[in-house]
Amino acid sequence: MSDGLQGHHARKRFGQNFLHDRHWIERIAKAINAVPGDDIVEIGPGQAALTRELIAAAGHVRAVEIDRDLAAWLKETFPETLTLIEADALTLDWRSISPAGNLRVVGNLPYNISSPLLFKLLEAADFVRDQHFMLQKEVVDRMVAAHGSKTYGRLSVMLQWRYRMQKLFDVPPGAFNPPPKVMSSVVRMIPKAKDEVPAVDFALFSSVVANAFSQRRKTIRNALSVMMSAEEIAACGIDPGARAEALPLEAFVSLAQRAQALGRTPVMPGTQK
Repeated sequence: MSDGLQGHHARKRFGQNFLHDRHWIERIAKAINAVPGDDIVEIGPGQAALTRELIAAAGHVRAVEIDRDLAAWLKETFPETLTLIEADALTLDWRSISPAGNLRVVGNLPYNISSPLLFKLLEAADFVRDQHFMLQKEVVDRMVAAHGSKTYGRLSVMLQWRYRMQKLFDVPPGAFNPPPKVMSSVVRMIPKAKDEVPAVDFALFSSVVANAFSQRRKTIRNALSVMMSAEEIAACGIDPGARAEALPLEAFVSLAQRAQALGRTPVMPGTQK
């Protein structure tokens, strides 16, 4: 760490755990496989452990950093090769980041905002080439889970609808400073081509999936009763007595398409009267 960062402590409110182990830094960089000219945006560069590798490979990197002290240090340390976006990644308009539509998004995502940020990035999937993130292992396991497993849920369905998902490897707590209390994992997310993405009304699809998993012990008949009848569910070729975790992605697509055909409107869990 340079003198400019002596005394800087990881801030809990930003969910900071800084990667410092060379083996894991190099392994993550190898998985990303940046080349000169790549349009890379790193979320939360922190103390620049991975940033240095990305700059060395791509020549220039953009980064989103919310911590003002780290932002000042990063600008001073990489005046020519790093363009800093001082913002909250959760409120950023990601669609405006890369008009060319070939964005590569990477980052060691703060555990406390990982799921909301993944949903936020869904909005910009048309502009993204790939995403490589390090997250809490439990979250990555949910992201890549297949139907029928206990970890399969809303996050699995929503992300697998839009991306090809691949868990790459786990990273132990000791690779970070301070070490988190949980294991981390690295995941690769490649947006599907537009003609491969099942056509749905996104708001209705989100509503169907959210309601289906809002109470995991409920059957689909009960979970979706605010939107569809048991007969309407059965007309999709789906057993109304099944639970959400038993249904593949295609079933949720069929339910959303049927709800749209019936003229239904989105109803999110907890909002119905």
